[in-house]
Amino acid sequence: MNACRFAGTPARPSAVVTVLALVLLTLGAPLTGGAKAAEGPTAKVSQAEAGTGGTVTVTGARWRPRALLTLLICGQNMIGGTNSCANGDGRAVTVGADGTFTKKLPVAEPPKPCPCVIHIATATGEAAAADVAFKVAGHPVAPLPKERSGGERLSVLSARLDGSSGLLTWFGAPPSRRLVVTVGNLGSTPARDPVFEVGTSHGVFAPSWEEQRWRGTLQPGKKTQVKLDVELSAGAHGDYLVSLRYGAKLLVEQPWTVGRPWGVTLFWVLLCVVVAATVFRIGMAVVDKVRPRTSRAAPPPRPSTPPSSGSTASGSTASGSTASGSTASGPAAANGAHPALPWFTPDTAPEAPPHHQISAPSEEIRSTPKGTT
Repeated sequence: MNACRFAGTPARPSAVVTVLALVLLTLGAPLTGGAKAAEGPTAKVSQAEAGTGGTVTVTGARWRPRALLTLLICGQNMIGGTNSCANGDGRAVTVGADGTFTKKLPVAEPPKPCPCVIHIATATGEAAAADVAFKVAGHPVAPLPKERSGGERLSVLSARLDGSSGLLTWFGAPPSRRLVVTVGNLGSTPARDPVFEVGTSHGVFAPSWEEQRWRGTLQPGKKTQVKLDVELSAGAHGDYLVSLRYGAKLLVEQPWTVGRPWGVTLFWVLLCVVVAATVFRIGMAVVDKVRPRTSRAAPPPRPSTPPSSGSTASGSTASGSTASGSTASGPAAANGAHPALPWFTPDTAPEAPPHHQISAPSEEIRSTPKGTT
């Protein structure tokens, strides 16, 4: 029993070595993956050379998922920024969830001579970029300009925003200002044609940067005034922040409060009132057109005035005339009579009194001759 137990003991060291090797491999895997992740985004092209009018396929890996990228063909290895790139023929692509992308890019001649590169950079979010060497067939080639020593060191001594909003801005036109800064060169080398970046941000959003080149040379120890245009989108209002940076250094930030374009609000209010009034008038016209028409009753005739009667020969004749006059003057005599007022009915119309009513004497006066007893 003991011999058998001791016979198995030599196998233990090899088992321990095996376990240690597995542990080392397990620990080494994350380290290798971390090293690969630390390499950053990469890109490659389907062909190293192509002529104008053709296309080249650009693929990339290890980019930030769902990031928006811009692809540009640039000359002089993109020295001097995007001014040496064919910006009008660039393309944009969105990175997939796995961090890769594939995009066809038309080949165009950049404004600067080769050597050329295809520049891939993020348009939003955290900055990331990669350059791939590429040759545009038939495009001139020139030596690269001398690299600047980087001795220039620019700083802003004062800054302000000039300009005001006009009437068109009150109706939604893009507000614009001019950023006037006094820049001094605190370095040891002159700054020739420096490229500034002007950014505008609103609220918690990151600033959107725009490159603007200032033409001139700023000698060491000197200062100059630089004017850069700033413009917002149409209808912008609220609190904005204008930023200026040179290279990777933020030089100045200037607040800018933009008023609300009340002219646009007034326009929409007037439009709603006009539309509502028009719809109401059209509705009333339609109702008046389709409603049923009722026939109006003819107004009753007016009572007529009886003709004047002459002198009566006897009381009975006068009484007859009076009676006939009274009968003719009543509302029942409708033949040839004027119509009555509309608010009177034939039964309630007032009777017009006769103009000439002669009453007959009750007793006939007889004359007696004188001398008669």
